Amino acid sequence: MNFETQLKLLLLSYNSLIYIVTEEEERLEYVIQNLSHEIFNSSICCWNFIDGYKNNPNYTQQGARNPLEALEIIESSELKTTKIFLLKDFNNFINDLSIIRKLKNISQILKKTDKRIIICASEIEIPKLLKEYVTILDFPLPNEKEIQIELRKLLKIIDIDESYVQELALIYKGFTIERIRKSISRFLFIQENKSKILSSILEEKKQLIQQTDILEFCGTKNNLQDIGGLNNLKQWLKKRINGFSKTAQQYGIPYPKGILLIGIQGTGKSLSAKAISQEWKLPLLKLDIGKIFTGIVGQSEFRVRKMIRLSEQLAPCILWIDEIDKAFLKSNNYTDSGTSNRVLSSLLNWLSEKQKEVFVVATANNALQLPPELIRKGRFDEIFFIDLPNVHERKNIFQIHLKKIRPLSWQKYDTEYLSKITDKFSGAEIEQVIIDSMFNAFHEKREFTTKDIEISIKGSTPLAYTNEIDICQIQDWAYSKGIQLA
Repeated sequence: MNFETQLKLLLLSYNSLIYIVTEEEERLEYVIQNLSHEIFNSSICCWNFIDGYKNNPNYTQQGARNPLEALEIIESSELKTTKIFLLKDFNNFINDLSIIRKLKNISQILKKTDKRIIICASEIEIPKLLKEYVTILDFPLPNEKEIQIELRKLLKIIDIDESYVQELALIYKGFTIERIRKSISRFLFIQENKSKILSSILEEKKQLIQQTDILEFCGTKNNLQDIGGLNNLKQWLKKRINGFSKTAQQYGIPYPKGILLIGIQGTGKSLSAKAISQEWKLPLLKLDIGKIFTGIVGQSEFRVRKMIRLSEQLAPCILWIDEIDKAFLKSNNYTDSGTSNRVLSSLLNWLSEKQKEVFVVATANNALQLPPELIRKGRFDEIFFIDLPNVHERKNIFQIHLKKIRPLSWQKYDTEYLSKITDKFSGAEIEQVIIDSMFNAFHEKREFTTKDIEISIKGSTPLAYTNEIDICQIQDWAYSKGIQLA
């Protein structure tokens, strides 16, 4: 059900107090004005703290800098034509006891007089005393179709080839209409080709996401060929590469939900998330799960809702939740007044029920600390365990790294021998011994050799030895639970 249909139903069902979350006041006002004309054949009356009431000559400038007076005007209004009062940024005053009491009183009067109050704000701030009286709605950012309509309007002014309006609309997902207008208007003054325009918009999008302080836009050039081993995971991903396509929808396939990658540090979990983004040609959003948790009561829940809303607005995309085990340790539930439980509950509900084209890649190092409800079937399409690479995979990893740094001479290195003497080394540790050998040879002003890598290997102690007990426990857990090997 789209936003307009939801709001129309609320207006017709006598919901007297509606709270809409948005940063697009102008666009929301336009939508509400159209609905008011359609349902009630009347205009809306708008209020803001500085100007007071507008759009109605009977109340012009009344209630300015006085939110209580603004409500009293609605309460005493005898106008039969005005049915909707839009109060902008009223969340800044809604925690005042007099405002709370007035809203409670007025809610009964509104039902009798067939009037409605709509509060629009950029954040949800509703006191407990009003939760039973208020209905909350999210006003979504413009979808692809709405963006295309806006772009075609701008095409009349700006000379942009119609053939890539769809491409522009896709890359502008996550922008407000006002941001799109400002972004496009810049191209009036600069002459750039198509690729530079798209790169410029992508950079804007990156900055926009960074400003949320929750998600990070990750550019990547890694693909699945850059990962040694993990053949089961690669095959699984290749079968779902077109999972978000219209053809897949017509076939009746549900959108792929996501995967949980559990494994030892340095085995390629993060690299896999980046490679999926590159392989599927979808933007990668990284969630620092630690940023969800703040010291202010209620803010953690708000931030997880904001993360969900933003990732869905940017769909189709890959959402990478890195080291999810650190945020939802079993012990946290007893030490943080239930915040972890509430955040986890919101996240799990979304993972189970989401309908948008957001593919979640969650990574975890310590499976033993994960809450059981996170790993039950239905949250993710599949759970993969990434173990330490075997001898064949280690040979492949050596070859991948050596091809990158010595594309013309990589074959002179004895990767067969090196793979045999690196038992229990992770992919990251193999990369590090190559780098270490290069530094040693560079210091001596010569080319590095297989012997240099061998010396670095013998001087390194892998994590599998220093943290042997913990790693064995994780391996035992994965094999005993029958977790799919990557």
